Amino acid sequence: MLSEEIVVFASRGRSSFSFEELSRQVIDTTPEALRAALHRLLKKGELAMPLRGFYVIVPPEFRSLGCLPAEQFIPDLMRRLNEDYYAGLLTAAAYLGAAHQLPQVFQVVVRKPRRSLRCGKVTVDFVVRKNLAEVPTQDRNTPAGIIKLSSPEATAYDLVGYAKECGGLDNVATVLAELAERLDAEKLVAMAALSPISWSQRLGYLLELVGAGDVGEKLAAYVDRHKPVRTPLLPASSIKGAKTSKRWRLFINTDVEPDL
Repeated sequence: MLSEEIVVFASRGRSSFSFEELSRQVIDTTPEALRAALHRLLKKGELAMPLRGFYVIVPPEFRSLGCLPAEQFIPDLMRRLNEDYYAGLLTAAAYLGAAHQLPQVFQVVVRKPRRSLRCGKVTVDFVVRKNLAEVPTQDRNTPAGIIKLSSPEATAYDLVGYAKECGGLDNVATVLAELAERLDAEKLVAMAALSPISWSQRLGYLLELVGAGDVGEKLAAYVDRHKPVRTPLLPASSIKGAKTSKRWRLFINTDVEPDL
């Protein structure tokens, strides 16, 4: 029976498998019959399919979720897709203890555009960073193995660089206030070289705003050395009548109100 084969996968510590893998193991069943059997298990909630041809085993404690938590299948899925990745933005901030509130989606940074995944009540959004291979990461243990996570400094930069995906600048500032104690000034400058200069300008200003200006001192020196053009704090928004920050070379074209 197919359920017995899936038990074998689970007994080997596997929480996911591809149709091709299963086909090689169940050699006395036609592809059509195998798909029909998988469909029955999907309807029963014993399996879920985040991506066509990729299945996750859903134990009873996660049946109400309709899927495994994303952290337990994303590493296997990205290996199957042969793509570099890291969990980032608000997801990384949550792992680092800096989530003001638990994010509603699991955010993954990848090299090229990819559609969001929905599996039961689980949503995975993908954000593109072309130089992600250079971004510093760290490994975190999960119940299903190890997941790759952006470093605190990389997380800070991504929060600012993808502020729209993080609930806007108010929320970004709130999270930065909680993340600040984990940030290393030297590592922030190293991340600056991997990011647009405007991200450094905005990050430095927001750190100062939430009372963490000390960690941004070397970042201010970095910005001063590069002498960038003045840029808006809120991208793609009017700068008419906006105040300016001389130190960060910014048009302060929005009021940022962190929930501190």
